[in-house]
Amino acid sequence: MPFLTTNPALAHALAERDYDNPTPVQLAVLAPEASGRDLLVSAQTGSGKTVAYGLAMAETLLGAEERFEFASVPQALVVAPTRELALQVQREFAWLYAATGARIVSCVGGMDPRQEQRLLARGAHIVVGTPGRLRDHLERGRLDLSALRVAVLDEADEMLDLGFREDLEFILDATPPERRSLLFSATMPRGIIALAKRYQRDALRIEVAGAEGGHADIEYRTMRVAPTEVEHAVVNVLRYYDTPSAIVFCNTRETVRRLHAMLQERQFSAVALSGELSQNERNHALQALRDGRARVCVATDVAARGIDLPNLGLVIHADLPNDGESLQHRSGRTGRAGRKGVSVLLVPPFRRRRAEDLMRAIGIRPSWSGPPTSEDIRKLDHERMLRDALITDEPSEEDASAGLALLAAHSPEHLAAALARLYRAGLPAPEEVADPGEPRAARDRAAGRDFDGGSGAGSVWFRLNVGRRNNADPKWLLPLICRRGNVTRKEIGVIRIFDEETAFEVSLAAADRFIKGARKADGDDVVIEPMPGQPAEQPKRPGRGRPSGGLPPSEKPARSRNFRNGPAPGKSADGRAERGKPPYEKPREARPAGQGKGERPPKGPRPNTFEGRPKGKPKGKPTRRT
Repeated sequence: MPFLTTNPALAHALAERDYDNPTPVQLAVLAPEASGRDLLVSAQTGSGKTVAYGLAMAETLLGAEERFEFASVPQALVVAPTRELALQVQREFAWLYAATGARIVSCVGGMDPRQEQRLLARGAHIVVGTPGRLRDHLERGRLDLSALRVAVLDEADEMLDLGFREDLEFILDATPPERRSLLFSATMPRGIIALAKRYQRDALRIEVAGAEGGHADIEYRTMRVAPTEVEHAVVNVLRYYDTPSAIVFCNTRETVRRLHAMLQERQFSAVALSGELSQNERNHALQALRDGRARVCVATDVAARGIDLPNLGLVIHADLPNDGESLQHRSGRTGRAGRKGVSVLLVPPFRRRRAEDLMRAIGIRPSWSGPPTSEDIRKLDHERMLRDALITDEPSEEDASAGLALLAAHSPEHLAAALARLYRAGLPAPEEVADPGEPRAARDRAAGRDFDGGSGAGSVWFRLNVGRRNNADPKWLLPLICRRGNVTRKEIGVIRIFDEETAFEVSLAAADRFIKGARKADGDDVVIEPMPGQPAEQPKRPGRGRPSGGLPPSEKPARSRNFRNGPAPGKSADGRAERGKPPYEKPREARPAGQGKGERPPKGPRPNTFEGRPKGKPKGKPTRRT
């Protein structure tokens, strides 16, 4: 079906780019019922929405005219959450409006504001920018929006998540009330609905999200991994799919640094993106991904927002996202413009329920499997080698001559083995990983049976209702766990800290003793309970007929008043909570014998000691106070 644009200049630009089949969002915004109206569009990243609102803007700005007249002030404004996305929009508009004589100016952070001021002073038809820089130009009188005819908010939900609400309201308040507003958002939280009601008039609501979590071109995979083998599983997933480019998401900067270093050690051409990078370092990393010098990007959610990587076929969630919206935004980096993509969630056993909740939130029924094994990868390497262009293409005369010389010196079998060895030498070696296996609890639920037993592994997982938001730190969590469960440090395995809770391993030999010790109430606010699908001797919750480890997804561990009403800890740019001393669990001091509650210890003689002498004081024997 051809595009419904009536402008000859834009139709010619689309034809030159072989845009023959419009995407659903492009058809929706160009439909007759959407003509000239404000639009509230729910569209995923990579759905072709940039071209969609570029064509919709042209209807208002040009009509049937093929070229723009001179404009001293902007006629259209596009606001994007990040510098990368704004520059991407400018590049798309450059070819779409190439034949119209449009002047397109970008105003983004990290660029020279004086150069942007000079470009705005020369006149611009369309301005594309980020909220902070646009507001700065408005406040300094460099940007005049009094004649604006179209305003576009691209990925509005991300702009609200990044804290740009006040800037957006300031910008929209500076525009004429009769201007046309086009608001595009992957999700529609209450903040977006409120913004639309305030700044749009009789907006047409367009929903173009697909049935499969908003992205029919994305295949979602959930893989069971052992907690200590997550990084090895990342290596095998990258090797198994072998896409031109991939992105690996982590929740913290420290995880990004560690995983990036590990991938480089294993011969992957990888770059890292996190909030600690300068703008110049970020530009170099993104350019390496675009020109193919790097194939893997390790990033946090905040650092990866707004980036568009060519041929991105794989997204790996090394750490699970915080909610379903974040999962959609992460996965939306792939499966763009009709190309297929894969989104892989690596799930330790104690995070299985969380992963199921995330998939359910985006309407996906997860299909579980173990990580790719080294045998699977070697089999694929063999098949890829047989299809490699070095083998299938016809050799040149020089290559054929060299081949005859090699055959004269060695047997064909020897040369074939050498070729296979050379092929494998250029590939990162796969890792030996194990599938933790389907938990018995999950198998019995699927079979319609109740289960109250354990996994049969060498350890048992527990959780406590303390996470990063409560300044959780292994330095004080480990002594707390040992004291509450009457176990030693050697009997505690992996400790995993998340935003709202902490999961940890206890050796199977000490599990019964730990359960009995953790069951005792000693006045602490910390609640410890087994993870789902753990040993049969689980403590029963009061008034309930099921083990505490088998809570339904809607129930969460009890939280004390201290957690709800206490001061919220500070957070860094990528959402990681600042670490500090815990607001509870201080070590109890032993009371001297004979001392009652509320009594002070008896006074004794002061010790005749002298700890030191301040600098600059005269030397001499110190006098003792009496």
